[in-house]
Amino acid sequence: MRKIIILSAATLVLSSCGIYNKYKPVSEVPEGLYGSESVAATDTANFGNLSWREVFTDPYLQTLIDSALVRNTDMQTAHLRVKEAEASLLTSKLSYLPSLFLAPEGAVSSFDRSKATQTYSLPVTASWELDIFGKVTTAKRRAKAAYEQSKEYEQAVKTQLVAAMANTYYTLLMLDSQYEIAIATESAWKESVKTTRAMKNAGMMNEAGLAQTEATYYNICTTVLDLKEQINQAENSLALLLAETPYEIQRGRLGNQQLPQNFSVGIPLQMLANRPDVRSAEFSLAQAFYTTNAARAAFYPSITLSGSAGWTNSAGSMIINPGKFVASAVASLTQPLFNKGMNVAQLKIAKAQQEEARLGFEQTLLNAGVEVNEALVQYQTAREKAAFYEKQVTSLQTAARSTSLLMKHGNTTYLEVLTAQQTLLNAQLSQVANRFTEIQGMITLYQALGGGRM
Repeated sequence: MRKIIILSAATLVLSSCGIYNKYKPVSEVPEGLYGSESVAATDTANFGNLSWREVFTDPYLQTLIDSALVRNTDMQTAHLRVKEAEASLLTSKLSYLPSLFLAPEGAVSSFDRSKATQTYSLPVTASWELDIFGKVTTAKRRAKAAYEQSKEYEQAVKTQLVAAMANTYYTLLMLDSQYEIAIATESAWKESVKTTRAMKNAGMMNEAGLAQTEATYYNICTTVLDLKEQINQAENSLALLLAETPYEIQRGRLGNQQLPQNFSVGIPLQMLANRPDVRSAEFSLAQAFYTTNAARAAFYPSITLSGSAGWTNSAGSMIINPGKFVASAVASLTQPLFNKGMNVAQLKIAKAQQEEARLGFEQTLLNAGVEVNEALVQYQTAREKAAFYEKQVTSLQTAARSTSLLMKHGNTTYLEVLTAQQTLLNAQLSQVANRFTEIQGMITLYQALGGGRM
């Protein structure tokens, strides 16, 4: 009883030294992590809690993402890493159990051609280290943190893959829209070239005006070819993410896309807790914490219980047949004496690495806040520009029609009509590009907030 009391008291003292302490998650983040309050509004649904299916509702895109999550090689590699960490965690849990070994032995001996004697031994040996000083517990907690970190790596790969698929898909839709505009404009300018050439032959247009019209038409033709090439590259990029050979991607239209309109990013700590890199950095900090605990535990002795049981017919100089049951038990205590200097150095290293992990976690939080802020500003700016682009295109359409009417009445030149059409084309292409920028800001925000947890 006295030994039990002494041992319990020693355990309590050691727990106060930090050997048995558990890692406590971070509960505070820097103020104003997202930037201004206007950017971090909290009066609508939290965007970070939406799954990718709620954000990207295009059925063609959803089918592509589902396929990518199964076929993509990076995703498969991340899943295998989780399996490896899971096996390591299982190994650390099994450390609580005794180690069992079966080591059968047999021998035949003869001296000076005498009758041979046969001996055998069938022992089962067990060894069990008592976890009084928390070494096994610390190793298990560290392995669990590593396992959770591997799961966050898998989530990070998933989020990046979904964002990459969405970004490439919407790029393809943007190029489709620009291609349609360019094709329509090319057809219109082809007719303009014919008209200008006829007017030049009739003496109503000079050579310079005809050359300018033809040059603009040829420029539009090259734009059409560039867009066609970029569409092919976007399709190939999607096929690569799908781990497939290039093929024509089925897709919707940019003008039909419906994305969340009113949302907030929520409270910084609550929302950034969804980010895999933030969670991974904190699990790295937890691992460093338990490594420090393990370094402290190295100063204390190891207590091991071992024993063996089995049958043998060898009893020293005597041979007994049949064999008899034999058993033994041993308790050992190993106290470090001459490696104290190395243990002190290991503890200092562990503490320094823990501080490095803490600084890395804080920097990850700051980087996350900046990414969320930039994504929000990109999205909000593009939405504000959309209204101006719509008014600009409407005004330029009116200008193009008015210029054509004025030319018919002889109040303006055909070159002014062509200039108005060219300006309208540029505005339409910019309007499509801005719509893509708005969608891209939504994709970036989805990724910056961790991509949900589904």
